[in-house]
Amino acid sequence: MFKKFLLAGGASLLAVGAAQAADLPRRAAPPPVFTPVPVFTWTGFYAGFNAGYAWSDRRRETAVGLITDPIPSADYLAALGTGTGRGDSGGFTGGGQIGYNVQFTPGSGFVIGVEADAAYTDLTRRNAASNDIIGTTVNINLDSASRSELSFLGTVRGRIGYAFDRLLVYGTGGFAYGQSTYASTLNIGYTFAGAPPFSTGPIASVTGGYDQFLTGYAYGGGIEYALPTDNFLNFFRSSAVTFKVEYLHFDLGSRNVTGFYDTIPASGTPVAATQTRVRTEGDIVRAGINYKFGSY
Repeated sequence: MFKKFLLAGGASLLAVGAAQAADLPRRAAPPPVFTPVPVFTWTGFYAGFNAGYAWSDRRRETAVGLITDPIPSADYLAALGTGTGRGDSGGFTGGGQIGYNVQFTPGSGFVIGVEADAAYTDLTRRNAASNDIIGTTVNINLDSASRSELSFLGTVRGRIGYAFDRLLVYGTGGFAYGQSTYASTLNIGYTFAGAPPFSTGPIASVTGGYDQFLTGYAYGGGIEYALPTDNFLNFFRSSAVTFKVEYLHFDLGSRNVTGFYDTIPASGTPVAATQTRVRTEGDIVRAGINYKFGSY
């Protein structure tokens, strides 16, 4: 009887303990951790590559005039005279660029920066012409040929634009430089007018040219878009990979080129024959990829 009483008492105590435990306040589960997505900014250093097409339809060659004339003939003077030549050229361009941007407000806002680039350019133009002039005392034949080339072009430009989150629209302008060569040859043949056969005079040649480092300016604009950081093109583990398409116009100014007769007189001083003014300018459309480092 006493054993049954103990068992009944123990069961009651267990029931009371369980009821009290149920009445205790429970610990609430911790709230989920919220990790904000970082807002993209264009601020930071970048470097990349570019490729595109360069062309020039304004690389003018203007013959300023005849400086001296070893053949005493008014017809010869009129034959050389003055005139303007103009030709088109175009080809591949490719190179690299580095720069730094500052965005004033993350997300959308104004962006300013500076960029320097250097690129190979395949801008080569060849001109050839022939002209026969029948005069009263002398018949003139002129055969001319010229070759001009811009082997590379570089710029140091400022950039200013507005970012719509990952899309940047910008304008750009600044200093431009390049290596340019020019060479021309003018072959002169003549016959004295009269009853056939004409008596033929000697053939003279006039040559001129330059190989110079030229400076000038460039301006243009473009658009650039930033891809997600984890895209497959991010070989260098940069904070962003961006694509851009831009247009640039460059102008490296004009140069005067003097053509000299190939025959040096007894005095030993070359004789100048012609003077030509050559202008070097053109346009570029290219695409590029940049790897941005720094803040996200």
